[in-house]
Amino acid sequence: MNETENETEVTDDRKLKLERRRGKLELKKTVEAGQVRQNFSHGRSKAVTVEVRKKRVIERGADGKSAKDDPHGREPAASEAVDDASHGELTERERAARARALSEARKADEEARRREQARIEQEAREAEEATRRAEEEARRAAEAAAAEPRPEPDQAPTPRPGAAETSEGAETPRTAATAKPAVKAKAKPQDDEAGRSVRRGAVKPDAAARKPATRSRGEPRRRAGKLTIAAALDDNERTRSLASVKRAREKEKQKQRKMSGAEAQKAVREVVVPETITVQELSNRMAERAGNVVKALMKMGVMATINQVIDADTAELVAAEFGNKIKRVSDADVEIGLLGGDDAERELVSRPPVVTVMGHVDHGKTSLLDALRATDVAGGEAGGITQHIGAYQVLLDSGARISFIDTPGHAAFTQMRARGAEVTDIVILVVAADDGIMPQTVEAIRHAKAAKVPIIVAINKIDKPDADPNRVRTELLQHELVPEEMGGDVLTVEVSAKQRINLDKLEEMILLQAEILDLKANPNRACEGVVIEAKMERGRGSVATVLIQRGTLRVGDPFVTGREMGRVRALIDDRGQPIEDAGPAMPVEVLGINGTPSAGDDFVVVEDEQKAREVSEYRQRRDRLARNAASQRGTLEQMFESIQSGEVKELPVVVKGDVQGSVEAILGSLEKMGNEEVKVRVLHAAVGGVNESDITLAQASKAVVIGFNVRANPQAREMARRDAVEIRYYSIIYDVTDDIKSALTGIMAPTLRETFLGYAEIREVFRITKVGSVAGCMVTDGTVKRGAKVRLLRDDVVIHEGGLSTLKRFKDDVKDVREGYECGMSFENYDDIKTGDVIECYEIEEVAAQL
Repeated sequence: MNETENETEVTDDRKLKLERRRGKLELKKTVEAGQVRQNFSHGRSKAVTVEVRKKRVIERGADGKSAKDDPHGREPAASEAVDDASHGELTERERAARARALSEARKADEEARRREQARIEQEAREAEEATRRAEEEARRAAEAAAAEPRPEPDQAPTPRPGAAETSEGAETPRTAATAKPAVKAKAKPQDDEAGRSVRRGAVKPDAAARKPATRSRGEPRRRAGKLTIAAALDDNERTRSLASVKRAREKEKQKQRKMSGAEAQKAVREVVVPETITVQELSNRMAERAGNVVKALMKMGVMATINQVIDADTAELVAAEFGNKIKRVSDADVEIGLLGGDDAERELVSRPPVVTVMGHVDHGKTSLLDALRATDVAGGEAGGITQHIGAYQVLLDSGARISFIDTPGHAAFTQMRARGAEVTDIVILVVAADDGIMPQTVEAIRHAKAAKVPIIVAINKIDKPDADPNRVRTELLQHELVPEEMGGDVLTVEVSAKQRINLDKLEEMILLQAEILDLKANPNRACEGVVIEAKMERGRGSVATVLIQRGTLRVGDPFVTGREMGRVRALIDDRGQPIEDAGPAMPVEVLGINGTPSAGDDFVVVEDEQKAREVSEYRQRRDRLARNAASQRGTLEQMFESIQSGEVKELPVVVKGDVQGSVEAILGSLEKMGNEEVKVRVLHAAVGGVNESDITLAQASKAVVIGFNVRANPQAREMARRDAVEIRYYSIIYDVTDDIKSALTGIMAPTLRETFLGYAEIREVFRITKVGSVAGCMVTDGTVKRGAKVRLLRDDVVIHEGGLSTLKRFKDDVKDVREGYECGMSFENYDDIKTGDVIECYEIEEVAAQL
């Protein structure tokens, strides 16, 4: 019990006394009460009253009175009378007192009900009157507002004269409804008999009469339940939980969707479906639960988890199942728009011609270019022959510029000559006046015709005594090149690179041909070009020689070339000087590439590094898949070859070169070597010096390391010495091919050659104990040798092949028996011989194999 509400005093004679405290009548009960706080979710809690009832024990004193009699003379209450009836007989005084208490309690309850009913009816009448007055006032205010003129947008509305009276007099419906519960919440409970009776719950008034008015939004919630002193003094209002707020928001959203009529409309999305996609990514793009997507796949018969990859067709079916639009894309779409469109005619300006010098080896191509450049490049080439492509730009005395591309002439560099012909405008075909048309000259003519570019024939070495320019012109007719001197359209110039004869005339012919071609390009656009050569240099990284075809290349531009990407770190011209930009038809060295590209790759400047990275990753992935497919096919073919023709011997090699073109040429030469018995297998080929990883690969595969114009670093040399790995250095490509050919020849099995010796006819067969059958023969042709191979012929059919075990003449063993002599022969492990059989004798010799 709360002692602030009720107090019960117990005297020494244990009599129960009724006291009135704060207008509340209660009896002392044998109940021990306490409160515990019960916690709920979302931070809510509730106080719970716990009661413990005890059994009453009545003890009578010496005077015969019970301990429960009130010492103050208070009559026992009706509840006590009822409670004591079960403990024994009651006296007449006790029964009369209890009956009187019950009668008074009933009268008090009836009076309380009557007063409460009257109060509720009075409050209902007052609320109805206030509502009526508020509605009337609101109606009058609306009529007054409609009658007044509407104020301008920039003027503040003036208050109405009756607004003050409205606030002082009748309240608006919202104000009255808001203010009224607040007054009730702060009002103290009435201290009268009716209020006490109602709180005890004797009679409840009519529910319809007590129904409160509808609470508007923003109005405080009315108190519910029992009002205690602690609750009345507590100013903290109960706050809503987070879940309740979320539910209210969701209901509000649903109501708004219903009001707008868009409840059942589902968003239709455009789902981008690539060639392969995971189930999780597909569900994210469709904004669907991954479990629903997995269920849809199961209905289609596809058992897949969210991390598994499905193809584009399956993803399209799933997306259509959920009502989405499909947009199929491919990984190759990253290259769409990489190369710009054609330029407008007004944006084009004249550019220098790109001239490719082609011809047979040692016919003077580089020497002729040296004479035009007034530099000495051929002196630095190994063996006097060009090992890789060189690109230069020459400034003539007239101020005109010509870009030259020097290509190798020997047979191994066919692909490099083809690349040079693809990027050129004019081809200068260098033919030595003393040699005439040679095989590589014919090949250069074919490349030039395939590229559909004009040809200028430079007849070089006219200063030699045996030079014959007319012979060269005549040989050109065999290849459908008709010189101008013979009524054709092919320009020919007789020059001497060594004596610098007619070089100005050759330059004049080049400029004339370029003027006829009307060469133009747009410098004000993103740069596009082609990689002429690429190499790896110490301290500079990957360096590519790029010929700009259109646009301008500047330092800092992001680009993609082949499978590699990067940002231009520096630009170096053909004279080794750094420059800031390079225009059309200008060869330039580019630094800043992530890897070494292949010669002939495109070079394109993109808008940012992200685009370059996407294109580079796609191309690397594409090439990797192509290599895997090729290796799988090769493995399968090799398996069938091994089944049909036995084990194939291989010579594994690791190739490292100074430039990409040289490496490609070596690979092309090595691929042509070998036959069905032996071949070369290239484990690794790259640009740069020999490092430790190359030695490790060679040691694991028992391979030979070939370094072309490169050397091994000290760590690699020490590792090769320790692991017994052979490193061979070369500077001329012909030496590489000769050594590899010799190595292949050494590992090839020798060829077996059969040499016929002679025939012998069996005249008689002798059976000798412990020896077997011995044939008495007459040598009819050639010679029969002991230890040679023999075939036994019966009716011209071979019935046995083997060797001779004995060869005797009379009783003596002999080495051989010539034609016309008799002898005795026996075979190894064979006795089925008859008179009239013919013995064929031959030898097997080994001959070294040749590729």
